[in-house]
Amino acid sequence: MSWIDPDFPKTATPSDLVGRVLGLNPGMMTGPGTNTYLVGRRHPILIDTGIGVPEYVPLLEGYLRERGWRAPERVILTHRHKDHLGGVKDLRAKFPGLPVAKRIHRDEDLPEGITDLRDSDVIEGDGVTLVAVYTPGHASDHLCYYMPEEKALFTGDVVLSGSTSVIPSGDGDLLDYMNSLKRLQALDVRRIYSAHGPVIEDGPERIAEYIAHRRMRERQILEALGDGLDTIPAMVKRIYADVPEKLHMMAAQSVESHLKKLAREDRVRETIVRDKPSRWALIG
Repeated sequence: MSWIDPDFPKTATPSDLVGRVLGLNPGMMTGPGTNTYLVGRRHPILIDTGIGVPEYVPLLEGYLRERGWRAPERVILTHRHKDHLGGVKDLRAKFPGLPVAKRIHRDEDLPEGITDLRDSDVIEGDGVTLVAVYTPGHASDHLCYYMPEEKALFTGDVVLSGSTSVIPSGDGDLLDYMNSLKRLQALDVRRIYSAHGPVIEDGPERIAEYIAHRRMRERQILEALGDGLDTIPAMVKRIYADVPEKLHMMAAQSVESHLKKLAREDRVRETIVRDKPSRWALIG
């Protein structure tokens, strides 16, 4: 399946307890679009809201009618990125008084009235239990949600179905991200419901693949530094030689996140050069 799959279903019912409604925002960063999940028996919890595409709420309503479900009892968000919380306003207009919660962590420009969720908080729903798991790295406020009834994990953007997760240069942190993946490894997970793409049936294998991929990239960056490539553009050109150039900007974010992690570990140092790319070097 292509990362941007035009045939990806707009709604789906992957289990008796979970329904999926697509956020209708396909793109290079979002694949077929942002998945939102209805979790419960007849009065579900909604995980994430999409970006706020006008067609989303009618699609959600149609799916609720199809399932014989009532309106969402509440919304819980994985993190602050717009494709996950941009639909809050439209949902509240349709369902007045709808409670919305997320981890509030250095947030700005949030919709009003969002309540705080913390690590290990338990959200009881209609026949389901969701446990908040703090997983910073892709975003500093990121929460995953563990559902013990299925040994399932709603991973937001920490683990994706058709691509690796981007670690943004501003709010992202690769060292935190790797620690978050290790934390998820310790959970009794079978299935993963990610924010982009289809269900991942072998959750532990995918998490292990993510960790192995990041370790491979780190080795490639250290080798490039050892060979005298000391700027991010030079490293990207070599490491991502088989990737289309239009994706090199995203690849540069990945390389930068690795370098910042290595700097935090005192393994590389950065030299800032005015009006030019920073230069990086191995320590020792």
